[in-house]
Parts: sequence; C-alpha cells; structure tokens
Amino acid sequence: MPELPEVETIRRDLAPQVQGRRVASVEVLWERSIAVPPAPEFVGRLTGRTITGVDRRGKFLLLRLDQNETLAVHLRMTGRLLYRPAGAAPDPHLRVRIVFEGGDELRFTDQRKFGRLYLLDPSGLDTLFARLGPEPLDAAAGREQFLALLRQRRGALKPLLLNQATIAGLGNIYVNESLFRAGLHPLRRAETLTEEERARLYNAVRETLQAAIAHGGTSIATFLSALGSSGRNQDYLLVHQRAGQPCPRCGTPIARIVVAGRGTFFCPRCQPLP
Repeated sequence: MPELPEVETIRRDLAPQVQGRRVASVEVLWERSIAVPPAPEFVGRLTGRTITGVDRRGKFLLLRLDQNETLAVHLRMTGRLLYRPAGAAPDPHLRVRIVFEGGDELRFTDQRKFGRLYLLDPSGLDTLFARLGPEPLDAAAGREQFLALLRQRRGALKPLLLNQATIAGLGNIYVNESLFRAGLHPLRRAETLTEEERARLYNAVRETLQAAIAHGGTSIATFLSALGSSGRNQDYLLVHQRAGQPCPRCGTPIARIVVAGRGTFFCPRCQPLP
C-alpha cells in the first residue's frame, strides 16, 4: 500500500502539472471507485472545476478545487494516480479518467479496486479526517501531539504506529524502518517507553519518511509516481524484507516475525525486547 512518502512523491510531481488546470470532462469506468457522492453527481460536480492546489493529509492526496471543495484520493493497495499527456497510450485497470482542457489527463488506475475518490466540502473533509493522528512531518504541532498520544497509549508499538489515529501516513514498511532507527522492538509496549525513547521514536519516524521522500518512495510492488516512474527507496531499506541478511549496524541476521498480521523485520541485538 502506498504510504506517506509515496503519496507525497505523487503530490510533488502532480502539483506543477495540474495546478490551475480546468476539468473538461470526467469518465467513471468503475462506479465503486467513487466513495462520495454517487458517480453521476461526482461527474457533474467535478466537470468544469479548476484545480487550485495539491496537498496531502496522511495517505490522502488532496486536489483543491475552486468553490471550496476538495477531491481526496486514497490509493489503498494498488491505486495509481497518473498524469498523461493528450494522446498517451491506454493504461491498464483504468477506473476514472479526468480530462483537462487541452487534452491532458489525470488517470486513476487500480488493479485490486480498493482505492477510493471523495469529492467533499470542508465539513465532509473534516469528517473524513476526524480520526487521523498528527502529521509526522509537522515539526512543531505534530511532535507535541504525537508525544502526548504515546504517553496515553498502551500496547505493542507496531500495531499502535500502524493505527492512523496515532500518527498519520505510516504503513508496514516505514513502521519497520522507524522502529529500527529508534532501536525499539516492535513488541515493546508503549507504556514502558521513557520520554527520551518517545522523542527518539518521533525523530526516527521523521528521518525515515524524509529519506524515503528524497528517494522518490518505495517501489516493491506496484507504486509509480504521477509521472510513471518507480521509486528508489527500496534500495536503501535497512531492515524491511531483509530477513536473514546482516544488520547494517551490528551484523546480526535480521529477524522476521508477524505482528498485527504484518511481516515485521527487526534486529534482535539493536532492538532488544526488555
């Protein structure tokens, strides 16, 4: 599933291509890709609108529209948002096509059909994001909110960090990588952390995400940027999917267990469980 760095990569690629562009037509090829409103209303409301900006909240890509509405896109497992010039070759698994004046297109493709598009006013957007935790790249408010949440939570760190109410945007890859950077075992209980360890975890999350964004995201399975390029961060992963390989710090073989139903990779020596 694309996580925060992949969505941020798409945002950065997409912004200069679509900002200020007016939607000439919309085609929905699989209606269940549209979460709200119903597909016919979605087409009618989006046609003729102008994109005024491109933002991100957690794993959601946000296309800001005139008339104070937002098109929110959640890619889920295999969704892609691809910018294509007029006359570009077809893309497989096309679900929604947004055509701009001039003929260029924004294509939502999704092999597994789990991704969703939402056309919302500000109150609808507030409802959609009501349970999302802080933004890890918000260096001021995000830090204090995250540390406060960790002080209140109980349970193993891995499931807590996967929970979007704890911190927005993390998935399996970047939780594994962040816990390694912080030197914390995935099954370490949140209530046992010291204040220094909480701060260390927050800093590790930020460092992990910033490095992944700098490398254009991680392309292990299906991720492509808005311009169709693969990420490079899979070449820089420290522990994720490296079971049996030497730890980059101490040389101990990386271990793999299953936590919260997800493959979990860690160094038994650098991330001891007290």
